[in-house]
Amino acid sequence: MKNIVILLLTSLVFLTECQRIKLTKTHGIAYLDKREKLIIVSKSNKNDAIKVLGQPATKGMTDDNLWIYIERTITKGKTLKLGRSELTKNNVLVLEFDKYGVLNNKTFYDKKNIKDIKFAKAITENDIRRENFVYSFLSSVRQKMEQGRK
Repeated sequence: MKNIVILLLTSLVFLTECQRIKLTKTHGIAYLDKREKLIIVSKSNKNDAIKVLGQPATKGMTDDNLWIYIERTITKGKTLKLGRSELTKNNVLVLEFDKYGVLNNKTFYDKKNIKDIKFAKAITENDIRRENFVYSFLSSVRQKMEQGRK
């Protein structure tokens, strides 16, 4: 009887995943998808953006009129995924201002429309050094041995 009760209690713990509330970690600005609707192209300016969204996460490298806001939310995975983290939200808002500080363009990217970047699989050949480390190491040892004989 005791074994059945212990078995039921342990199965209850595993079935309820030990927690009722999901553990989420948010990086950046919360609810970016809702806040970006408050900023209107050709009407809002930099001060409005700061008031609604705060300071940008990144400004353009060559142009201070390009502002980037980020929201990234990671949730703890289920028991079947062995607790691995799962990306719930990955939102990016890009704001472009003109020289007077008025919003020219607003682009919102979410998890669905961010494209995967495919990297080239080509390998660059190194013509200067074709031999491997072992060959070069043994060659230097041989040269030192030959210098010691002279």
